Formats: sequence, structure tokens, C-alpha cells
Amino acid sequence: MAMEILKGLATTLRELGKKPTTVSYPEEKRQLPSRFRGRHVLHRYENGLERCVGCFLCAGACPADAIYIEAAENTEENRVSPGERYARIFDVNLLRCIFCGYCEQACPTGAITLENIYELASMRPEDLIYHKEQLLEPEGSATRGSLDAWTSPPPEDTTTPVPSRQGFFDGQVATATAVGQGDLLARQEIKLGDEQAARDETAAEEA
Repeated sequence: MAMEILKGLATTLRELGKKPTTVSYPEEKRQLPSRFRGRHVLHRYENGLERCVGCFLCAGACPADAIYIEAAENTEENRVSPGERYARIFDVNLLRCIFCGYCEQACPTGAITLENIYELASMRPEDLIYHKEQLLEPEGSATRGSLDAWTSPPPEDTTTPVPSRQGFFDGQVATATAVGQGDLLARQEIKLGDEQAARDETAAEEA
């Protein structure tokens, strides 16, 4: 019995000199990891256009059905995004969300990310349904959010398969065929060489 008490005291004395891990919240806030998944943020391009093009891929990838989107058509008089459509309504139900990050991974334009915003408590459930006006970056700011932490940059000698013909997509060089904007014909005539040479090549491969 006495030995067990001494062992317990030894553990207490060993921990006394260590710095505590608790913080005095909310006066003091802990530095969060770069991949922390908190509240969603909708991003803009540097020219002010919204990254979201209303493609519904994030809503389709969400396993909890927490994202609701209604898309509308862009016009020359009212251009909101660089695509044909934009998200007129973009709601995220944080009562359903499991903060898995699938929406971030599914988005082809980097429009939505989960950031280190974790102060989400509310007494009313309707306050935990965030609308586009609350999620969208303010005008004049254009960030990539946590995308840089989750995605490694491509090698310098490669091209990034995102459309940039109009200069809307970060100014990166695009491989046009990857985004359906290629100038080459879908089918091209392939001229075969001498038939005997083709037969010889086939026989060599079989051997």
C-alpha cells in the first residue's frame, strides 16, 4: 500500500516541473495546425470574381448532405464567376456537417475550404446554417485558404490542368485538352505505314 502511494507521488512530482498544456480561453487561443478543419470559407479570385461556378460537385461529394446550392446563369451585365453559372444560394448546415473535407477535395476551382474557424457554438439551431453571405470572402481579399496545406505544388516544368484562357484561373498555363477547350479535332486521320512493316512489327511483339 505504501509503495503504491510513493509511486503515485513520484508521478506527481515528475509532472510538477512541466509546462501546462491548457490555455486561458478565450483570452488566449491555441495555435491550430494548418490542416485543421473548421468552418467553411468560399474564396474569390484576385480580380474579385467568385471561384464557385455552381457545379454541385461539393454537394454531391458530401456524405452528410450538408450543402445546399442553387445555381444561376452569368451574364455580361452581371458576371459573378468565370464560368457559365455561379452559386446564387450556397448554404452549409453545420448541424449535419462532419467536417470530413470531401467538399474541399471535390471542388475543381478551389472555391471552398475548411479553415481554422472553430467558434461555432449557438443557442439556436438556425444560426448554425451558414449562408453564402457569411461564407464568402469579403471583396478585395483573395486567398487559397488551407489548399496550400493539403496540396503540394506541381513541378516547375509541368502545366496545371485548369482553364486560364480568359485569365480567370490564377494565371496558370493550362493544358487545353484537360478542360475541354482544345483546338485539335477529336478524331485525326492516322496514316499507317507499309503493311509488310506493320506485320513484321506485330510478329516481333508476339515473339
